[in-house]
Amino acid sequence: MKSDYKNGDAIARKVDALVNEALKTLVPYAPGKPMEELERELGISDSIKLASNESSMGPSPRAVAAIAEALRGLHRYPDGSAYRLVHKIAARLGVGANGIVLGNGSNEIIELVVRGFMLPGDEAVFAHPSFAIYPLVVQAAGGLGVPVPLKDLTHDLPAMARAVTPRTKIVFVCNPNNPTGTAVRKDAFEAFLRDLPDGVLVAVDEAYFEYMDDPQRVDSLQYHDSGKILLTLRTFSKCYGLAGLRIGYGVGHPRLIDYLHRVRQPFNVNWLAQVGALAALDDDAHLRVSVENNREQLARIYKALDAMGVRYTRSQANFLLLHLPGGDGKAVYDRLLRRGVIVRPMDSYDLPGTIRVTVGTPEENTRFLAELGEVIQ
Repeated sequence: MKSDYKNGDAIARKVDALVNEALKTLVPYAPGKPMEELERELGISDSIKLASNESSMGPSPRAVAAIAEALRGLHRYPDGSAYRLVHKIAARLGVGANGIVLGNGSNEIIELVVRGFMLPGDEAVFAHPSFAIYPLVVQAAGGLGVPVPLKDLTHDLPAMARAVTPRTKIVFVCNPNNPTGTAVRKDAFEAFLRDLPDGVLVAVDEAYFEYMDDPQRVDSLQYHDSGKILLTLRTFSKCYGLAGLRIGYGVGHPRLIDYLHRVRQPFNVNWLAQVGALAALDDDAHLRVSVENNREQLARIYKALDAMGVRYTRSQANFLLLHLPGGDGKAVYDRLLRRGVIVRPMDSYDLPGTIRVTVGTPEENTRFLAELGEVIQ
């Protein structure tokens, strides 16, 4: 490690002796490089990014206009309680405002849950592969992650229920699942809740909820009166197109939400994020456009992949998992990258031979499919 400190090695050893032991083996989340840096390194231009599951339709014009108007108020702290936004979300969902907590993305709420309910040695159950943040946050808190392998690339809910022990505090259900795009269905989820012991918090991560079109899709809000401890996580980062503002929310029993507020930092959701989310909630037409584009483009991509002979997993989200001929996902990723198409290789998710691709605009998808056809030949 390069350091400008005098006696830098000695300080590093002192830090190692001081740090939480759990952090010593934790491998941090590795975000992708900025497009500008990749273009500079590879000597390319006009690249398209289909790697991060962002909305191809962008934010609502109403949200952009509201944010521009709000810029004059940046010298003020944001509303620490986000009163207007919390009450607007509550009204749309038909829940009490005391059952809502906002976060700097739903990622922060995942951290609040772990900090609030897990002690060192406690366990958290989650599917594998699934959202990479779950094991990182649990390990950082000194907890023990209990990964349960997917079955047919979908959450194996019976196995997850069996994995619960007296030391289990939290079960994470990512639905639809990232990175596979698969979703659990009502009958399986209801059986899972029946089988789950009392006293375990079930955090249902519904980041891609708005994209789902399966008639048997699970809306976890409908099960908050089931007698189990449920927390529903949703976000403005995906279908609402506000990923750059980092704003998500959790819905749960008021007692649960009260404890999350106790570990939440003051002013954790910035002013522009609150203003943008408020305006986005008023633009149902833009949300419909995002959903319809995703549905139409997924169907188009499926048809093109079928013609190429490329296998894929049908998705309930705004991305899909491709199973590549020859089983070399990293090589295909590298070749696409040099052609200016940025996707996500899934080797680090224990899914070798696959890539994850965000559903883009019609023009982006045309380019991706053309370049993929060239690459796999």
